[in-house]
Amino acid sequence: MSKPKILADENIPRTTIQSLRSSGYDVVSVWEVNPGLGDDQVVQLSIRNQRIIITFDKDFGRLALTNPNIPGVILMRIPPKNPEYITHRILSALEKHRESL
Repeated sequence: MSKPKILADENIPRTTIQSLRSSGYDVVSVWEVNPGLGDDQVVQLSIRNQRIIITFDKDFGRLALTNPNIPGVILMRIPPKNPEYITHRILSALEKHRESL
């Protein structure tokens, strides 16, 4: 089964993005594509490119509920201790997602 494509919001650390890429994930970061992009525009980018959004921004939880076309949102509700911890939690969530398919 192929790994999902990811759209990392601007609040995801760059080292986490690099680690996800090293783990074989296709990751596009908002800060690389278009820094300062609004939430609605991030949603449209996610839909257009069929990418799961990873973010710490709670607004995306609401946006996911109101827009069924979003491929998915991983809303990080953990203390951002350090990039390694964040990476571990994201990889764990992605693995559970793959197992559920």
